[in-house]
Amino acid sequence: MEAPTETAQKAALSDYLAAERTLLAWIRTGLALMGFGFVVARFGLFLQEFQVVEHAPAMQSYGLSLWFGTALIAVGVVVNIFSAIQHSRLVRELRLGQHTLSRPATPGVLIALFLALVGLAMAIYLISVRSSANSNSQNKETSMASSTDNGIITKPSNHSVDETVDKLKILLQSKGVNIFALIDHSGEAQKAGLKMPNTKLLVFGSPKAGTPLMLASPSIAIDLPLKILVAEDDKGKVSVSYNSPAYLQQRHGLPQDLLQNIAVVEILAAKAAE
Repeated sequence: MEAPTETAQKAALSDYLAAERTLLAWIRTGLALMGFGFVVARFGLFLQEFQVVEHAPAMQSYGLSLWFGTALIAVGVVVNIFSAIQHSRLVRELRLGQHTLSRPATPGVLIALFLALVGLAMAIYLISVRSSANSNSQNKETSMASSTDNGIITKPSNHSVDETVDKLKILLQSKGVNIFALIDHSGEAQKAGLKMPNTKLLVFGSPKAGTPLMLASPSIAIDLPLKILVAEDDKGKVSVSYNSPAYLQQRHGLPQDLLQNIAVVEILAAKAAE
């Protein structure tokens, strides 16, 4: 009896071409993942730069986008390495005639599930960022009230001019801030025989806070010491006005870490008006 001989099936040229097309498809997938990951990673930086352009204070950290983007880039690298290994293995099997007609689609399924999870996480993240941005925008609009492009923020006060000024004095004294002057514009107008609604300007500051600002940007001395204007209009409504810290930062090119030295004016004005 003759022993049966096993003959390996020789792979056709189309098999090699199909394997090459599969490799190229996996490479495109890997490159797409890495490119998309780079865009996602830069998304947080884009939001931060957008805040700077809009002169908005940094209210939220967008570091999660960096992690999402890095994860996608890492997966793209793994996909390319995996595709190269799989292609080399398949070509070797084709040469030895050991290839099979059906190959498992497990890698593709795993990548699809991973992308679905990442997409869901990013959707939740973007919704949370948008909700936070809307909330911050509403708060900003409320706080700025009748703010205009000249950098002046005006808020309504629930007290008379004198009561609001007295509250400001108490607040400044409790914080150890120097009151350099209280200018009674309406009083001076009355002395000159002119009529003017009650209007007073409070000038205050602290050398500890102001000196670093002037060292960083000498031109800020034009707008220092800080000032809060308390005025009554012709309808009897009292308002509190001051220079926007973000406007002063842009005008004089102040570094971000010194913004807090002038941001106190917002807190003082809000507490005096409430």
